[in-house]
Amino acid sequence: MIDLHQSPTDPAFVQDPYPFYERARAAGPFFRWADYNLVCTGNAAAVNAIFRDRRFGREPVDPLPVPPHLAPFYAVEAHSMLELEPPRHTRLRNLVLRAFTSRRIAGLAPDITALATELARSCPKGDFDLLTAFAQPLPVRIIARLLGVPEEMAPDLLRWSNAMVGMYMAGRTRAMEDKAVAATEAFVTFLRAYIAERRARPADDLITQLIAAEMEGDRLTTDELISTCILLLNAGHEATVHTIGNGVKTLLQTRTPLSALAPEAIEATVEEILRYDPALHMFTRWAYAEIEVMGHRFQRGDQVALLLAAANRDPGAWDDPARFQPSRPVKPHASFGAGLHFCVGAPLARLELQIALPILFQHHPRLALAAKPQYGDVYHFHGLRELCVTG
Repeated sequence: MIDLHQSPTDPAFVQDPYPFYERARAAGPFFRWADYNLVCTGNAAAVNAIFRDRRFGREPVDPLPVPPHLAPFYAVEAHSMLELEPPRHTRLRNLVLRAFTSRRIAGLAPDITALATELARSCPKGDFDLLTAFAQPLPVRIIARLLGVPEEMAPDLLRWSNAMVGMYMAGRTRAMEDKAVAATEAFVTFLRAYIAERRARPADDLITQLIAAEMEGDRLTTDELISTCILLLNAGHEATVHTIGNGVKTLLQTRTPLSALAPEAIEATVEEILRYDPALHMFTRWAYAEIEVMGHRFQRGDQVALLLAAANRDPGAWDDPARFQPSRPVKPHASFGAGLHFCVGAPLARLELQIALPILFQHHPRLALAAKPQYGDVYHFHGLRELCVTG
């Protein structure tokens, strides 16, 4: 296993991390990313195996120390499905899935259609930023409707979400941490009051359904409800914004014909967008036992980083993986994870993309780039700072 040096905040890497991923994968299934002091893999088979192997998980073997100033943030994380393992993860996920049903998600299709149409029609004339005009408001307003939160709260939800995900970015500063904690406290205060209101006056929304969700007499606590609502907003919204932006950029740069957005083609096109340039590039796991994966032996307590975007371009799993090919046969990719922690919001994200992208291009068939797109320094997320377009 070789050591490789690559700053995740280096401007060249921020704009195009894929050459580094290719260099790393060429050296073998695993390498040590020296800047993180972390064993990593961008090998598709290794990523899939570790995602599915219950000898790896999200919770560290020994609890990590929490600085006092970050206690409010990690108090929310302590009840998040994303950070837990069975039996707590099993209990939370089962209760959430009783409310977050495929029927409820499918029922959002008319809302997504109407909102995407409204936003597409409202795009400014001339040059404009597609992120602020379309990609950001769509998912945040849909998740607000789903939860039952007043839609006028969308700007607050967006601001809180953006601040909280700063905790996962490379090179985070104390200022970013303080901003994340302030956002967490504001988010928790709002949700605690709103959940109390919904307990007193139930409605036809996800928060009410989460309150009512029951399994063998067990229900979610208020703290678990708060963490779940924050997770659904932050994880679903943040990734979907980036995916819409990355996807439209790719469609325009590759001059993909509008036929790729036709009803019979849109599913494959969306899956290729998710594979080709995903919104999340790194996810970590802890080893719970001594285990060997593709020649590398992990000890209990070792951490490994799964490079999802690299796995999605592994030539061992994909033909001509560096080429955007909307007609590519649909098969699983790493963008939503796999196994026990497979993203519960994946069906909603797919539905939003499958509905919104055709509507955008129906209203703007001559959409074109007005400036060179620039990615933001947000690793291990991967999304644009802005997407200036015309048409």
